Amino acid sequence: MAYKSFSSRKFRTIGLVTVLAVYFLILVGGIVRSTGSGMGCPDWPKCFGSWVPPTDVSQLPEDYLEVYKQKRIEKNEKLAAGLDKLGFEELAATIFSHPSQYIETEFNVTKTWIEYLNRLVGVLIGFFIFLTVLYAVPFLKRDKAVFFLALGAFVLVGVQGWLGSIVVSTNLLPITVTVHMALALVLVAMLQYAVARAQKDEFECHFAYSPNINGGLWLLGLVTFGQILLGTQVREEVDIVSSVLGGANREQWVEKLGINFYIHRSFSIIVLALHLYVAYKLYKLNDSIITSMTHLMLAMVVLEIVLGIGLAYFAIPPFLQPLHLTFAALLFGVQFQLLIVYHYASREATKKSVVVLR
Repeated sequence: MAYKSFSSRKFRTIGLVTVLAVYFLILVGGIVRSTGSGMGCPDWPKCFGSWVPPTDVSQLPEDYLEVYKQKRIEKNEKLAAGLDKLGFEELAATIFSHPSQYIETEFNVTKTWIEYLNRLVGVLIGFFIFLTVLYAVPFLKRDKAVFFLALGAFVLVGVQGWLGSIVVSTNLLPITVTVHMALALVLVAMLQYAVARAQKDEFECHFAYSPNINGGLWLLGLVTFGQILLGTQVREEVDIVSSVLGGANREQWVEKLGINFYIHRSFSIIVLALHLYVAYKLYKLNDSIITSMTHLMLAMVVLEIVLGIGLAYFAIPPFLQPLHLTFAALLFGVQFQLLIVYHYASREATKKSVVVLR
């Protein structure tokens, strides 16, 4: 029993560290996008052909712009051919024909190192998740799902790394950026569930299961997930507008955005109303842990709306962009954690009530 407790604590510790690291990576990724550093390294996994990027353009060949553009095109041709064989003709055509891949990326030492540090954080997270898998091995004997969730997260990190290379080779093709963000949220959800499941025996509660509350929590998570992906598409539109205007006249950017921005902005009212309704139901449970997490959830959704207003009405300040993305991801994480806690706590309550009835 002592060994079981010790192994569980080790897994929980590394699991929590990994979850926090993933959220930090999302923040760093937001900084990369807000500073326009996504193509700071025009190749992958190396940066300008080196494991340690250059610090001055003089360290690069004179024709480096054409060289790295051609490498991206060749990689995209292979990717498009593979997708075409698998039956994804439309996606293959989009990747191969999208004009972004033909844009040459000039060296900028600041953007290069911002993107390089982003990659280093990604590698560090890979090591963390590998340790998570190792510490999950003891659960093969008592709860295999914990181990396979950790293993699945490790595989997903590899997929994310590969997708990151596609994001670079296609020069930030919009659909690849959106999928990259979606998988990051799935990754953090898998890790959170693995950590919570590993300590499910420790959950206690004083309330019975309610389909309405459970359904409301699922709806909150799905709605927030959708809002984040829609916000990612809005962010891609911002990049396009910025490129067209040469990075100038920021006060005009919002008015040039498409329908996605107005849907994203208007839908936030419904999102807030839904949060208030579910929070009201959760507060009625009179559970200290649920109440504290509900406080945090409401604070984050209000902060998200405030940050969104700041972006919309103050010419999309660069420093607000990564904060808006990071707190959106954290909001999703809190909602998912609430769902997990409610699931295990109410399930235990249901079991106890069944025992009493017998």
